[in-house]
Amino acid sequence: MSVGAQRLREEPDAIRRGSIDKGEDPAIVDAALAADARRRALQGEADGLRGERNAISKEIGEAIRGGASPNGPQVAELKARSTGIGDRLEGLEAELATREAELEGLLLRIPNPAEADVPVGGEEANVTIRTWGEQLPRIQPRNGEAGAAATPRTGTWERRPHWEIGERLGMIDLARGAKVAGSGFPVYVGAGAALERALISYFLDVHTRENGFTEVWPPVMVNADSARGTGQIPDKEDQMYVVTRDDLYLVPTAEVPVTNLHRDEILEADELPIRYAAYTPCFRREAGAAGKDTRGILRVHQFDKVEMVLFERPDASKEALEWMTGRAEDLLRRLGLAYRVVLMATREMGFVQARKYDLEVWAPGVERWLEVSSCSNFGDYQARRMAIRYRPEPGAKPELVHTLNGSGLALARTVAAIIETYQRSDGGLDVPEVLQRYLLRSSIEAD
Repeated sequence: MSVGAQRLREEPDAIRRGSIDKGEDPAIVDAALAADARRRALQGEADGLRGERNAISKEIGEAIRGGASPNGPQVAELKARSTGIGDRLEGLEAELATREAELEGLLLRIPNPAEADVPVGGEEANVTIRTWGEQLPRIQPRNGEAGAAATPRTGTWERRPHWEIGERLGMIDLARGAKVAGSGFPVYVGAGAALERALISYFLDVHTRENGFTEVWPPVMVNADSARGTGQIPDKEDQMYVVTRDDLYLVPTAEVPVTNLHRDEILEADELPIRYAAYTPCFRREAGAAGKDTRGILRVHQFDKVEMVLFERPDASKEALEWMTGRAEDLLRRLGLAYRVVLMATREMGFVQARKYDLEVWAPGVERWLEVSSCSNFGDYQARRMAIRYRPEPGAKPELVHTLNGSGLALARTVAAIIETYQRSDGGLDVPEVLQRYLLRSSIEAD
């Protein structure tokens, strides 16, 4: 389940409004309400029959203690009534199981309502919260190249898109990737492969050594229960690669395996918050529509990403989202990449998020903002699906935790932004200072 049957009954208008705001069909809410009413009616009838059967059993015991023969007509009549109730109850329980499965299926299709202050609408309603850094132009004065000393202006040069620079420097081989696997599967070569590895190591080092995350190296395939738990199915099932023979899914993000680590668990209050950082390759079938977005490595079927996953007490999750977003921003600032933080509107934030910030980095070669991180608070929506609970204090009744996650960071577009920001007019590429010790070089030069 997702929003939960009780919340559905208590807040039907809010949940219906939340579905409409996210562009989903509110008829699912009404269907779920009707299914819940049928289930509750059957449950009440079944409970009544169980009570009647228990009463008959008590009568049989009293009759025998009062001297009635266990095989006599009085006891036989009572047993016959009990048997009839048992037959009716068996049929009711089978129908009840069917209705419960129907209700669960409907609840899974109801989106998580957005928080009250999230703007309603599509892309036009997104709100830029803050920006950082210089939005470099594509046409660049020659004394403005990264890492160069100030010199008298001698003209201008044009920043090229990352795929041209990457190919020229032997860092990215799109053609051979397409030959091996198909379009959208880039091959990183030489300094390109080293840059990927450096970024992964750097992000994990910062998260674990400075931000208090525990590193996890999870499986990159998950079962259907795991994909359902985080909301990838049924909402995004068509976007996932499926290993049909074994009923497994390639992960679209480390969020899926890492959040499921605590599925069906009850945590103690002193265990929270739990904060994991995990690297995985990520796989997505729907990499975008045809057009300029598909050039280079902006929209690909396989990419690398370091993910942050948080399990928090409900009263701490809003603050935790701001903290986690700040950790992703810190990485971009250290890399010297201009970025902006965007509060996503209801129809842009996704099916399962209650609140979502996108971090978009400026890529001067294509003159576009590129999303490199999404930081989201799901409230108890995912936790309800996965039955992840905690005890507020020893012996207390378990309550649902809040789950959050955020990219820290996604590499394909981060790599594109680094190449386009740090390229030089002579065709070479400066390496961001924080990565130089990982690559053991300060620049990447053409052969």
